[in-house]
Amino acid sequence: MESRAKILGHSVHQVLIVFPLGLLATAVIFDAIHLVKQSDTMAVVAYWLIAAGILGGAVAAPFGLIDWWAIPSGTRAKRIGLAHALTNVTVLVLFTASWFLRRGAPDAPPVSASVLSFAGAAFALVGGWLGGELVSRLGVSVYDGAHLDAPSSLSGRPASDRNPRG
Repeated sequence: MESRAKILGHSVHQVLIVFPLGLLATAVIFDAIHLVKQSDTMAVVAYWLIAAGILGGAVAAPFGLIDWWAIPSGTRAKRIGLAHALTNVTVLVLFTASWFLRRGAPDAPPVSASVLSFAGAAFALVGGWLGGELVSRLGVSVYDGAHLDAPSSLSGRPASDRNPRG
């Protein structure tokens, strides 16, 4: 099942999700460093990474919803897609709560803010696995006829084309 929202031939959702996942994961690393080293700078960096990650997640989510609507009802993919979405909404809620707890003093967040970011990271791992299940196992957002020698998505040719022209 191909993605319904594409840019340059690729799923917009899959292109965009790398940013919030990377930003939020990096924020957790900076939170951990802050907790160990008591570094105000690390706490401030985590604060801004979380803000950017939340915004990135908010931009990526609607494109995932567009693709989810296109999945046929009653399928395992539809159920996994819903679990993926709900898990990642939970990620955004946890990180948003963490960010709000930091707002008054980004350089000295309460421990509860870090606990929420660590919980968000755990949920993000589950959500990422569910997304991988959708794409890798269930073929959601994969071109019909995809194969190892498929032509570039920019070629205008279908993925099923086996002509070796590139």
